[in-house]
Amino acid sequence: MNLTPKEIVQYLDKYVISQHDAKKTIALALRTRYRRMQLDPEMQKEITPKNILMIGSTGVGKTEISRRLATMMSVPFVKVEASKYTEVGFVGRDVESMVRDLVVNSIAIVKTEKAEQNKEKIQNYVTNKIVEKLLPPLPESASDSKKNDYQRLLEAMEKKVESSEMDDKIIEIEIDTNIQVEFADSNLPPEMIKVQESFTKVFSQMNKEDKKKEITVKEAKVMLIGEASSKLIDANSINEEALRRAENGGIIFLDEIDKIALSEKSAGRNDPSKEGVQRDLLPIVEGSSITTKYGVINTDHILFIAAGAFHVSKPSDLIPELQGRFPLRVELESLTEDTLYLILTQTKNSLLAQYEALMSVEGMKLSFEDDAVRAIAKLAHRANETTEDIGARRLHTVLERILEDISFIADEYKDKEFTITAELVHEKLDTVVADDDLSRYIL
Repeated sequence: MNLTPKEIVQYLDKYVISQHDAKKTIALALRTRYRRMQLDPEMQKEITPKNILMIGSTGVGKTEISRRLATMMSVPFVKVEASKYTEVGFVGRDVESMVRDLVVNSIAIVKTEKAEQNKEKIQNYVTNKIVEKLLPPLPESASDSKKNDYQRLLEAMEKKVESSEMDDKIIEIEIDTNIQVEFADSNLPPEMIKVQESFTKVFSQMNKEDKKKEITVKEAKVMLIGEASSKLIDANSINEEALRRAENGGIIFLDEIDKIALSEKSAGRNDPSKEGVQRDLLPIVEGSSITTKYGVINTDHILFIAAGAFHVSKPSDLIPELQGRFPLRVELESLTEDTLYLILTQTKNSLLAQYEALMSVEGMKLSFEDDAVRAIAKLAHRANETTEDIGARRLHTVLERILEDISFIADEYKDKEFTITAELVHEKLDTVVADDDLSRYIL
């Protein structure tokens, strides 16, 4: 991913308002990864990633930044919640499974790329298979003239299949019924991976016969793509490339890390696995070798981005060794009234644009006056101040409250325009926002 820090920030600016420091820090970390890969191998080994800890209240953009990174980048990326992991010995997911998830994601990326590179070969394979069923082969004893005629028919039929003229024709093809049993690799300890592979082989041996099935040419085109991919693309090369990418360019976004921190308030709780999860996480973040069904992966150069609200706990409540593995700290700003207004108006595919698009399905042209949008931002900000601060997520509840009745009768406004005014916003929300108890339950 050869994007400059400025280009990365510009992309994130389309979806996340403010939080410039967080975007800048992440952009620099990503660019450093690219720079490292341009150096000689000996120097590459010495440069370790500078892991990032993002601190900020819920709804200020931490998760949104991670979502957009996943969309933007073609590098292996997974987002996981620290709160769903348990210490080894307890029932639940162990922390190594996040690395296996990363490898699975990397495999998917490489498979997609290989399929795109071999698109023409795969298409030819599928077309030839279908044409063979539509035009049975000539016997070897056929005369030269018949072979020439057959060749012309074959070429004509290939064109018809490619142009979708034959899509409605019924053909009989052999569907491979080998059961490809895919056990959940991400939550298995290393010693169980060989067992799952054994089960896969046993089940595949039990169903070796091919099954004939009558389907349309259109359906056959879809069903044969998988068969073509498996025969034309080498699985070993995919695995090797995927492991290499995960090792050198993989990113794990570890959300809710504050939920595994032991604060003074939570010290008395019966939750012995929290510190254990931190200790299990430590060797992975520091660098270790993890066994997956696709091979062994080293985590030395995987970039970890952790995020947490830290309302109850604080970063210093994490064990010192883990704190030291996240040298870059960035604090996200709380959202102001102006920021909420910009989120509604300046972001790509904003909430307002989403509601306008949804209502257009019913034939209604929904629009928002600027004063109404400012009133929505003001009331959402006030609700955040008087009750729990849930950041931009408050806009979802506020807009639903305003548009619920309108959405219910949207069909009555077919080919008509409906404008959301500031008066309507205040009518729907003033009473609720003014009453703290109502705000807590409704907004």
